Amino acid sequence: MEEVEFKKVHDPYLQPKMITSTNSDSLPRRVWVPGPVIVGAGPSGLAAAACLKNHGVPAMILEQANCIASLWQFKTYDRLRLHLPKQFCQLPLMSFPVDFPTYPTKEQFLSYLESYAKNFELKPVFNATVLSAEYDDGCRFWRVKTKGTEYVCQWLIVATGENAVEVVPRFEGMDEFNGPIVHTSSYKSGEGFQNKRVLVVGCGNSGMEVCLDLCNSNAFPSLIVRDSLHVLPQEMFGISTFGLSMWLLKWFPVRIVDQLLLFISRCMLGDTSLLGLNRPKLGPLELKGISGKTPVLDVGTLAKLRSGDIKVYPAIKRLECNIVEFVDGRKEKFDAIILATGYRSNVPTWLKDTNLFSNKDGFPKKKYPEGWKGERGLYAVGFTKRGLFGASMDASRVAKDISRQYSDGKCVCLQRT
Repeated sequence: MEEVEFKKVHDPYLQPKMITSTNSDSLPRRVWVPGPVIVGAGPSGLAAAACLKNHGVPAMILEQANCIASLWQFKTYDRLRLHLPKQFCQLPLMSFPVDFPTYPTKEQFLSYLESYAKNFELKPVFNATVLSAEYDDGCRFWRVKTKGTEYVCQWLIVATGENAVEVVPRFEGMDEFNGPIVHTSSYKSGEGFQNKRVLVVGCGNSGMEVCLDLCNSNAFPSLIVRDSLHVLPQEMFGISTFGLSMWLLKWFPVRIVDQLLLFISRCMLGDTSLLGLNRPKLGPLELKGISGKTPVLDVGTLAKLRSGDIKVYPAIKRLECNIVEFVDGRKEKFDAIILATGYRSNVPTWLKDTNLFSNKDGFPKKKYPEGWKGERGLYAVGFTKRGLFGASMDASRVAKDISRQYSDGKCVCLQRT
């Protein structure tokens, strides 16, 4: 048995190093990490690492892709902008450049993330897909396994996010449809869809914006609306709806704020039920708090619905060749189908722990704001269903909590048999 002891995990001579062990007749290679291991190099993982570094705690980031923010890099459409003002989307300790617009573009946001990583000297280990992570009761450490390497650490931060894996529904006759069926993760622009009838499945922010993009590319989009939803103006009285909501919540209960938002929305947008968009019984903020369902912020799609450039249909019953049959009995021809059906967490596929995360949906069992901390050094960042704002709050809380333990200077011991 080999034994490696550290008198203090925050010893400055040990911070830049990793203690590795190999055995000619055993794999994988084992690496001791003095600080936390962070799984995921998206905005949540970067924010957690930067906050930890600000507290003097080194961290290792493991990322399955070959770059930071791979979702933003590879799986977002070209016209995407942040839906909330930049001050609500900036990561801890570093603001957006002052010359950036209120709603930065996808390219500007990626530039900001690259600068963020460079500013805090964050260097993730790329192409490191985590196969499993499990707490070892024998040595009281986390064992995080990738292909060929096992990382051993006291703290594990899950930052793979809410949008790790595409949700792709199945429809009867799906394999018989003649045209392309693609998820929005593969959609870049309306180029290639000119003069084609395109059915967009999903009426969240992405589905609405893809429909608008298709209209602007001379396609003929239709939108599947299965459930009720709230559509709000992106701004009210020249102020972002989100910012106005946050300010009002300081003075009024959520139900009063919801009533105000819905009154203003009706004045500005009209009765959305006339367009086939029925509102839920609960207000937008109350519904968000209970279910995590985000209201749609209109960026021009409602005008296309009113003009008839975008048509609304109910749920799909079945597909056949280039025909789509809907649950109300109508049948229409379409050339392509785009699935704006969102993403899900992949945490249950690799994390061998059910105390913090649910195996059902891969989210923390405790609701916001209590879901960031588990047991035995396990943490979650970016699972609040509150976007970048929630991820930043998580990152700050996690870093403070770990830094208090780290500064205690407890002796730790890594055993290898």
